[in-house]
This record gives sequence, C-alpha cells and structure tokens, in this order.
Amino acid sequence: MYSTRHIILSIALLFIFLIGGATGYMLIEHWDFMDSLYMTVITLSTVGYSETHHISQPGRIFTMVLVILGVAYFLYVASLLVQIIVEGRIRIVMGRRTLYKKIDRLKNHYIVCGYGRIGRVLSTNLRAHPQMEIVVIESNPEAQPNMEQDGVLYIRGDAADEENLIKAGIKRAKGLIAVLGTDTDNVFLVLTARQLNPHIMIMARASNKGARTKLLAAGANRVESPYHIGAVNMAQRLIRPSVSSFMDLVFAYNRKDIQMDEIPVDPTSRLTNVMLKDSGIRQKFNLIIIAIKKPNGAMLFNPSYETLIQGGDTVIAMGKSDNLKELEQILRPREWTHEMG
Repeated sequence: MYSTRHIILSIALLFIFLIGGATGYMLIEHWDFMDSLYMTVITLSTVGYSETHHISQPGRIFTMVLVILGVAYFLYVASLLVQIIVEGRIRIVMGRRTLYKKIDRLKNHYIVCGYGRIGRVLSTNLRAHPQMEIVVIESNPEAQPNMEQDGVLYIRGDAADEENLIKAGIKRAKGLIAVLGTDTDNVFLVLTARQLNPHIMIMARASNKGARTKLLAAGANRVESPYHIGAVNMAQRLIRPSVSSFMDLVFAYNRKDIQMDEIPVDPTSRLTNVMLKDSGIRQKFNLIIIAIKKPNGAMLFNPSYETLIQGGDTVIAMGKSDNLKELEQILRPREWTHEMG
C-alpha cells in the first residue's frame, strides 16, 4: 500500500512537471505547445539536445529550475524503485521465516507431497478435521497461489529432497501422503521418507497394479489408486444409491448432526476394561458404536453390549460431532486432552 501511493505520486508529479514546464515556455518564450513540451522533456531528462529556439534570460532561469527539478525527480523515482525491491525481498524472507517457525512447532502432523488436483482436495479434507495439521511440499510454482489462497503451510521444492522433508518435520510427523504426478516420483519419495523416518505411516498414490507393488516394496504402508476408488464409488452409487448418500453425509466434515470417527482408547481411560453396556456411551453421548478395532488389527463389527473396552482398542463411533468430541476426551490419552484444552 505504501509503495502504491508513492508510484501514483511519482506519475502525478511527472504530469505536473510536463504540463507546468510546457506552460512556462509558452508564457515566457511564446512558443507553441509541441516546441514547449519538447523543450520540457529534454530539460527534465537532462538529455542536453539543442534548444528549438533562442532562449531569453528569463527562459534560461526557468530551464535551470526545470533541470534541478528533473534531477530531483529521477533521484526520487530511483530511490522508490530500490525501496520497492528491498521491501519485497524483506517481505518474502520474513514471510518464509514465519512459515518455517510454524512448521517447526508442529508435531504428529501429516506431510502432503504434491498439491495438484488430488493433493489439494486431500489437503482440504484433512484440514477440515480439527485435529489434523498438515504441511505441503510442492515444486510447481503455479501451485503457490492455490496454497496461499487455501492458507496451508507449505514448502516450495522437490518433495523427494531430504532437506525439504526435514524442513517439513518428517522426523516428528505422524504420516506422509505421496501424491506426486508420476509413480516413479512417488516410489523415490517413499524410499527417501522411509529412510529418514522408519516409523512414519506412509500412504501413496498409484496409477496401476505394478506401481502398487513397487510402492509397497519401497516402504509404503498403504497404496491407493484414485482411479480404482473413483470407479468403485461410481458403481456403488448406481447399485446402492441410498447407502452412498448416507455415507456422504457421514463423511462430510461440515455437518454437525452426524459424523463417524475413530477414537483410540488409552489404558488410563476410566472406560478401560468396562463393558459397553456399563460405559454409558449410548445413554450419555447418544452415540452408536459401529465397531471396535483390536490392537492386532482384528475388527469387531457391531460389538455386543458385553464387549469390553480395552486399552489399545480403537472405537469407531457415529453420532453428533460434539458428542464424539466429549467421548474423545474420555478415551484419549491424558496428555492429548491436556494439549487440546
């Protein structure tokens, strides 16, 4: 804003000097407008071409004033340009430093590598969840306006570069999602990420079955094909339209009346080793327990009322978002609830 005002002022001053100089020569020397304007331009610019006509003594004094004004004006414009360049660079540097400081404070976040069509939609859905924090790594400069518009934390550069992954906090991150443009790039990214953090959860995008095998061998925990998922989803909408519509409602983060969430059970929770019928989940929170995932990966669908809630389980519940948050406060680790508070 500051620089814009000065640019407008410099343009206005230029017109004032040109019109004022031409008017002065017309009044003092009685020249026509074009001769007067020509003389004003070569005087202000200190070019030094010969005068169009003989100049009287008052005209010479007026010319000297114009020369001084011209030099002062161009010095002002030069300083303004330098100021704009320096301020721009400082703003960029300070902005990046602020961005990196925010990233350095993150823990248990997710790193999204790639901000194309899939990466952007994925990031939007992750950020819609209140507990999800993400950092995007993208090398395409054309994606930067979208990242700034969406307000995501991002790092410009190659996602497979170790330095960029370290800047994104891969050693503190909970998961990494590889959605780069090609399967080759995703394979190399997964190899690099797994080397930097052997324990991080990695999900990768694959375009075909052969790429899926390579990505799993490279160290990805899960590999998904957007094309396969999209085709299956389209088929389900045709075969089971009501079920598909219901699932859309459940997984819409902007709805408050119905949501589905998974909540890990901490061993210190007061509901540990308590039967579902005695937990009060249905009565107090009006939630439906869809399933309970055991630590070994076994899934108990529609668990009976005598099922024990045990430490290390993951409860999959459905209901209002506020009620899910209340249950989460009871089942989550104490340090987690303290951080959320």
